[in-house]
Amino acid sequence: MNEQVVQVPVGTTHPVMLQATLFKPSGPGPFPLVVMNHGKDAGHPEQQPRYRARYATRYFLSRGYAVVLPMLRGFAGSGGRFELHDCDIEADGRQQAADIRAVISYMAKQPDIDGQRIIVAGQSFGGWNTLAVGTLNYPGVRGLVNFSGGLNEPQCPWWSSHLADAAGHYGAATHVPSLWFYGDNDSIFSTSTWRGMLERYTASGGKAELVAVGNFLNDSHNMMAHPEGLSLWAPKVDAFLAKLGMPNRTMYARYLPAGYLPEAHYAAAGNGEVVAQSVGKGVSETRTAALPVTTPMGSSD
Repeated sequence: MNEQVVQVPVGTTHPVMLQATLFKPSGPGPFPLVVMNHGKDAGHPEQQPRYRARYATRYFLSRGYAVVLPMLRGFAGSGGRFELHDCDIEADGRQQAADIRAVISYMAKQPDIDGQRIIVAGQSFGGWNTLAVGTLNYPGVRGLVNFSGGLNEPQCPWWSSHLADAAGHYGAATHVPSLWFYGDNDSIFSTSTWRGMLERYTASGGKAELVAVGNFLNDSHNMMAHPEGLSLWAPKVDAFLAKLGMPNRTMYARYLPAGYLPEAHYAAAGNGEVVAQSVGKGVSETRTAALPVTTPMGSSD
C-alpha cells in the first residue's frame, strides 16, 4: 500500500504541522486523489490513533487513487490544539475545512498527484468537515462523499436544528455534487436529524444523492468501518464516481479485502438490496437493505 506518514504545513495566523497518512498504488502516477477525513473518538484528541480507514482506503487504492488521511489540529501527531466554537456548528466545520484545504493544496503540488481530479470524503465529524470543504469550491475537487456526517454538541440547546441550519448554509455555497450515506440505527444522529440536514442542504441549492441503508448491524454510524459495509457502499460510490467522470472500476484487485464480492455479483437477484429512487429538490434517494452478515466484524480503523 506504499504507506507514508507525512507532515503538512497549514495555517498562516497560527501555522502548525498536521500529521497525515498517505497511501498510493504502485506505479508512477499521477494518481487522482482522495482526501479522507476522520471523526472524533471519545476521549482526548491527542490520544486518538492515526486514521487509516482500512476498507475505504483499500477500496480507493483498488480504483487507482492515492489516499491522504490528515489528522486535525491536536489529534494524534498533529500540532496545535483542537478547539470548537461555542455552539456554532457551522463555524466548527468551516474552521476545519480551512486546514483540509491546505492539505489539498499541498498534495495537489506533488508530481505524482493529479490536482485536477480530487474527491473529498469523510465519516462522522469527518463527513461534516467534508461538506464544509465543499463550500470552498476548490479547483479540482469533483465531488464529496459523506458517511454519517455531522457534529453532535449535546451541551448546546437545539443542536439538531442548528445542524440543519448549518447544512442549509453549506448547500447554498457548494457547487459540486455529493453522495450521502445514513442509516436508521445511527447511534449519534437520528433519522429525523440527518433527513433535516439533507432537506435544508438541497432546498438551498446543494446537490446531494442519499443512500439510506436502513439498519446496519448494531450501529449504522460505523458502516464504513466494517467489511459488511463495503458490500453496501462500494457500488454506490462506483456509480457516483462514474457520473463525475472519475475512475470507478477495479484496477488493482490486490488491494481489496479477502472475500470482497466482485462488481458483477452486486446486481445478482436476491442479494438483499432494495432500491427505490425519488428525485426532488436536487436530491435522489436510494434505499438499500443490508446484506446478510456472514463475515466477522473488523477493526474500526
